[in-house]
Amino acid sequence: MRQRAPSDPFGQGTISDYFDRRAERLVLEGYRHWAAGFQTGSITPWEMGWSLYVEMLGTDDGEKLTTEMQGFVRALKLCGACPLRAFPFNSRHLCLEECLIIGLVAGLQNDDEVADYCLDRLTCPARCAPIRAAAKRLADTLSSMDAQLLPVPRNVIDDIVQRASDQKATLLRSGPSTLH
Repeated sequence: MRQRAPSDPFGQGTISDYFDRRAERLVLEGYRHWAAGFQTGSITPWEMGWSLYVEMLGTDDGEKLTTEMQGFVRALKLCGACPLRAFPFNSRHLCLEECLIIGLVAGLQNDDEVADYCLDRLTCPARCAPIRAAAKRLADTLSSMDAQLLPVPRNVIDDIVQRASDQKATLLRSGPSTLH
């Protein structure tokens, strides 16, 4: 008997289907590569991200998207109180920050209200304007390459944020030894 893939948190089919979408993969894998590069100080993840973009988009568009993703992650990185969190490349899971990033970019392509909602949960008010500007450049660049993300409904983001909050509260109640 064949097992079904887990449900997609964004309500668009299965997680596998979602990760296989071109636009979502460009955002998610790109973010993961650039975040890993900033976290480790190694250029290897950046080279891997650049290679992915060139493979998927060709040299010119790959270089354009590389520039915008690098600028977006650099803007996120400048918020020292909000560390960059991400699963490893090719993981079929999403952390809260990755959900909010996808929601932000998708929102900038589809629904500004959802974009602002994700931005407010992703960073502090002092960093919202530069992060929104960098995310907008990224979203517009993706649109110019016919890489349109699926809209992420606000209620889905609410559910993801609530689940993350519930998990954090459970960890805090169980004591500091579980927070390693």
